[in-house]
Amino acid sequence: MIDIRNVSFSYDDEADVLKDVSLKIDKGAFTAVLGGNGSGKSTLAKLLNALCLPREGKVFVDGMDTSDDKLLWDIRRAVGMIFQNPDNQIIATSVRDDVAFGLENLGVPPADMPALIDGALEAVDMGPYAEKAPHLLSGGQKQRVAIAGILAMEPDVIICDEATAMLDPKGRREVFDIMRRLNREKGITVIWITHFMDEAVQCGDIILMKDGRVAFRGAPAEIFTDPTIVNENRLALPDAAGMSLRLREAGVDIGFCLTVDELAREVAVKCL
Repeated sequence: MIDIRNVSFSYDDEADVLKDVSLKIDKGAFTAVLGGNGSGKSTLAKLLNALCLPREGKVFVDGMDTSDDKLLWDIRRAVGMIFQNPDNQIIATSVRDDVAFGLENLGVPPADMPALIDGALEAVDMGPYAEKAPHLLSGGQKQRVAIAGILAMEPDVIICDEATAMLDPKGRREVFDIMRRLNREKGITVIWITHFMDEAVQCGDIILMKDGRVAFRGAPAEIFTDPTIVNENRLALPDAAGMSLRLREAGVDIGFCLTVDELAREVAVKCL
């Protein structure tokens, strides 16, 4: 679905933000992107739907070259983006009108819109709020409206750029769980940029960015069980992993756990 070939990128005449990056992401994947500030995560995301174009190299989305002006609208329809601040993404005075905004920009016939809007709102459990004013919603609900606006355009890929960073824990869980369900049930490719390790360990694989390059790519267990990778990239261990290590240091015979569910199972089997 995503094919990035030897891409470098810089803003104006500044130093390269991305440096000779090559990677592929399969259709239907749920991939996390980690890295510190300035590592190139958000810039990488903007390259995937032609918000930015590479200085060198090529980016292909489902075979479409993002530098081809004739394919721009097809690429933007194929790749939707959810940003960090939900308030910056809401532009209409009702939830229904906000979801319709992207469809109007794409020139979708008005007669076709109601079914797309209702289906998208139902997919994110926001159908009962269709006529509500967005400013009355919680942060998590606003992000769900933003996701519905993307879903209505029937994308193949959704990029979530720190989409839960400004939400409370409940809102974070709601948004992340919806994206996992959409990935599982609709086969949408999800690229999940985050600094929450507890989210990253639930993704299929992780791309770790550092200084504009791909420092490592692999399964969550490969990254978080390698002290060198964790320490050199200043990664925080997921809560469950930290707790399992402390229990082991205290003499409790359990394995290394990445998620709360894994930890609960280990404790239940070994300790109860």
